[in-house]
Parts: sequence; C-alpha cells; structure tokens
Amino acid sequence: MKLDVNGRQAYAYTGGKPFDPTLPCMVFIHGAMHDHSVWTLLARWAAHHGYGVLAIDQPGHGRSEGPLLPDVQALADWLLALLDAADVQNATLVGHSMGSLVALETAGRAPDRIQRLVMIGTAYPMKVSDALFNAARENPHRAIDMVNAFSFSSTAAKPSYPGPGTWLHGANQALMRRMQALDDSTNLFLHDFTLCDRYAHGLEAAAQVRCPVSFILGERDQMTSPKATQEIAAALKARIVTLPGGHSLMQEVPDGVLNAVRATLA
Repeated sequence: MKLDVNGRQAYAYTGGKPFDPTLPCMVFIHGAMHDHSVWTLLARWAAHHGYGVLAIDQPGHGRSEGPLLPDVQALADWLLALLDAADVQNATLVGHSMGSLVALETAGRAPDRIQRLVMIGTAYPMKVSDALFNAARENPHRAIDMVNAFSFSSTAAKPSYPGPGTWLHGANQALMRRMQALDDSTNLFLHDFTLCDRYAHGLEAAAQVRCPVSFILGERDQMTSPKATQEIAAALKARIVTLPGGHSLMQEVPDGVLNAVRATLA
C-alpha cells in the first residue's frame, strides 16, 4: 500500500489483505537496517484476525521514499502523519529495536491515539559501542557482520522463520546489505545507529503514555540487554515477556513473539 506522507511516497505492507481503516489498526515499526519484511508472520496473522495492518517502511528504507529523518522525534511525527494519511484515528503500535523507540515517542506525543504499545528487543538508553561506530564509518559491511553475529543467540535456531532450517544469519545479512545499498550517498548503518544512540527523550515520552505497554525481550539479547530496560519498564508499568532468544526475536522465536503479541491484544 502506498501513501502520500508530507508530499513523499511511503509504503506499508498490509498483511495480504486490503487495508480497511474501519478495523482496529496495528502498526508495525521495523528497527535499524530493516524494512517491513521482518513483520511478515505477525502482519499476516493480524490481517487475517480482524485488524487493519500497516507494516511500514520508514523514510529511506525499503520502498519508502527518502530523505532519511534526523532523529526519533522526527520519525514519530512522520508516523503520526502516516496515520492521518491512512485515515487511522487510533492504533496499536508494535516496534522492534529502533522501531520500539519510535513507537514510544509516538505514544508519548499522541497518547489519546495509541491504544496499546508493544516494544520488542528494546532498551533505554539504546547506546551503541564506539567499536561498532568505528566499524560503521570505516567499513559498513563489517559493521553489518558484527551486528548480524550479535543478533542471534545461536548459529542454528530451530524452529526459525519462515520455517525450520532457514538460515537466519544469511537472510538478515542480506536484508541489511540491501538496505545499505539503497543510496550510495548515505551511510544508512551509521545513520540508524546514531539515531538509537542519541535518543534521550524516553523517560519524558513514557510520562505521557496512557495505554497498556508490553515488552518482549530476548533473554540472550546482546544488542539490547534486558538489564537495560528496568528504568523504562518501571516508568511505563510494562508487562514483560522474556523469550529464549537474541535480538532478532521475530525470526528466531516467531511463535513466542506471536503468542506474546496475541496475549497483549487479549
């Protein structure tokens, strides 16, 4: 589905069904170096169980036109404009990693419009190591390989998404490299991880959130450690679900994430 957002084309995957703004809406927000495709299982489940689905590509990612936006706050404003363009008044937000920060900021900016907030593979503050930043500047492909190694808790996850035997590391690496190659003039890796590192408005946003909040965390997450969620979880009074996986939970523990999201909706 294509939408005009602030005069630029934005893309949202609708889960295999035409988007219906009269249905309860679920918005899926991807993390750094990803696009809507990480949400295929969850988006299709929601679209076939009574929800209108918008699994978005953020500006400059996937099929959405750039330019890249400068910070999480600007992405939250863009997301609210996208909801307006889709004629959506209220929505449930589900965000992964960087996308969880965008979801949080959006829920803080428009508390009357957000019905539920689900933050997957999240942490606050979401700091990035100097070693990763240095790699991103000097050799983005090496930085991609580093993140890819850190994103999974094992070398052979079973079962995995979209099916047992899927090579999770290879698929994730290919997706990140494809995102990096979208615009030769921009270092997307450095941009996305800088947004995560610099976001410092989480507690202020949390103070404005009025909806139920759930965290879905990987007990072996090396990118956003569950230990880094205590303060923000307390501020949000979040329900916490911990799954036996790493950072890329939607791929590594697909059924667990789906069940946790279903429980949140219930």
